[in-house]
Amino acid sequence: MSKGEDKKKEAKKQPLKNMKEKRAEKKAKKTGRSG
Repeated sequence: MSKGEDKKKEAKKQPLKNMKEKRAEKKAKKTGRSG
């Protein structure tokens, strides 16, 4: 759980662009195949 909180804090600290990139990565992982 600590990791999740840390990630949230990092996302808030990081710029929006990075957050968007992370979200895209999560989506790719969910689909299983990226591209």
